[in-house]
Amino acid sequence: MKTISQKATTTLSGTVKTIIVSPLPNVPDKAHINVAGADALYRELRIVNSLIGKDGYDVCLQPGQHVNVKFEADSKDTTHAA
Repeated sequence: MKTISQKATTTLSGTVKTIIVSPLPNVPDKAHINVAGADALYRELRIVNSLIGKDGYDVCLQPGQHVNVKFEADSKDTTHAA
């Protein structure tokens, strides 16, 4: 049974392809992620490689790791699918 939420969501799986090391100390490294199920031109994401772990500490992604990419929108900002 599905539960009704205030948010509309979908989750896609991905894999960390590479870590792009910043040449500048004040610019953070980026994680290059390939997202399965996305169109070819939009399959690659680059995000700051800094996450918060379950214990509250900063953590970083590593190449080859599998990740879930969650897209979320307020239900009021969506329409019913045809």
